[in-house]
Amino acid sequence: MPLPEIHRSLFAADALLPHGWARNVLLEWDADGQLSAVTPDSTPAGRTPRAAGPVLPGMPNLHSHAFQRAFGGLTEFRGAAQDSFWSWRTLMYRFAAKISPEQVEAIATWLYVEMLEAGYTSVCEFHYLHHDADGNAYADDAELALALLRAARRAGIGITLLPVLYQTSGFGALPPSEGQRRFIRSTDSMLRLLERLHPLCKSQGARLGLAPHSLRAVPPDALGDAIAGLNAIDATAPIHIHIAEQTGEVDACLAWSGQRPVAWLLDHAAVDARWCLVHATHMDPDEYRRAAASGAIAGLCPTTEANLGDGIFDFNAWRAAGGRWGIGSDSHACVNAAEELLMLEYGQRLATRQRNVGADAAHREVATALTLSAVQGGAQAAGRAIAGLAAGQQADFVVLDPSHVALQGLAAPEMLSSHVFASHRTSAVHGVWVAGQARVSATRHDLHDESAAAFVAARNQLLAKD
Repeated sequence: MPLPEIHRSLFAADALLPHGWARNVLLEWDADGQLSAVTPDSTPAGRTPRAAGPVLPGMPNLHSHAFQRAFGGLTEFRGAAQDSFWSWRTLMYRFAAKISPEQVEAIATWLYVEMLEAGYTSVCEFHYLHHDADGNAYADDAELALALLRAARRAGIGITLLPVLYQTSGFGALPPSEGQRRFIRSTDSMLRLLERLHPLCKSQGARLGLAPHSLRAVPPDALGDAIAGLNAIDATAPIHIHIAEQTGEVDACLAWSGQRPVAWLLDHAAVDARWCLVHATHMDPDEYRRAAASGAIAGLCPTTEANLGDGIFDFNAWRAAGGRWGIGSDSHACVNAAEELLMLEYGQRLATRQRNVGADAAHREVATALTLSAVQGGAQAAGRAIAGLAAGQQADFVVLDPSHVALQGLAAPEMLSSHVFASHRTSAVHGVWVAGQARVSATRHDLHDESAAAFVAARNQLLAKD
């Protein structure tokens, strides 16, 4: 029996390229899944597969805590006189204290399937569950990190793994709390973990970086030593940090140092384009200007920031300063790339009392402008060649479903707009490709049913322990 023909090309009547929409685009990629040519105004050969609908660049998800998907929806009740991020965090710690490596892998596999079905093609995993329930190292110190790598490989999503350095419970090197025992690592321990993981990530096509959790969780000396150690392993590796997410954090940083968090970081670390400042919600005008000038990415997670009551990022100030940005699903209260863009735009409309805030000089369509910017910024934060439909980038792309009721009969830019703003929270994603391989076909991932069942079983086990 002859082997099936392998196609490394796709013809799209409409495709969103880095400069904007193009017609009759032929995408071609090599055996490693890297785009070798992207040619508009093409006439495809007879056997070239044709995309069912408009083709978009795959969206990087620049901030994920995979295990938190398992308690999505379970913290939506009033447990205190005034709930906040800090009361939510207490509930999260209780959940994190119980989860096993097998449950982490099952939860992450389903989450990554969900991401792919919702238009994400890669994920930056901010990984801070390191040890067992008692805070002791596993026999294999990398056990939980390896569970995440296996989940990504099985689902077929690209991954940037960001092991988290977490040492203290507050500014001024306050000792960690009991709820943080599974997160804590010495700087030397973290660097040994990175050395172990570096070749494993490389062999999987993954990227390894480092995530100092936050300024409140990593003292200044440890921050400097950890970055120096990371540079010795890979001087181009991405660095992500939570910063200025809540006003309480800003106030505590001012009390400790006399500076706001972003200002302190810019004064004490060589922040550049390798860095992703996750949230960065509460900055003053000078911080917006200086952070944007550093080249760092602002890691925006609008649905989680809304869920936790964090506040609203000043998108206009950031863009006016030339800042770049991307999106993440963070705690996974929502897992949908289009809805993350919708929440970003709607938050800005509420804050400014204006419409179509996300449009820019190059693109009047808000969905087009936001998609292109988020892909570029997400790729930079991931440290991977996933910056859109261009030669030299990975063949990661999303095909919209033109039969979806919200998209039928529209031109391609309007299809994307309707996908983001008018699809009634249902998916208009027809297919998803990662590194030239189809991972989602006719709206479904091959592992959908199997991984969903494993996720439900893992969550039930965790809830049964309460």
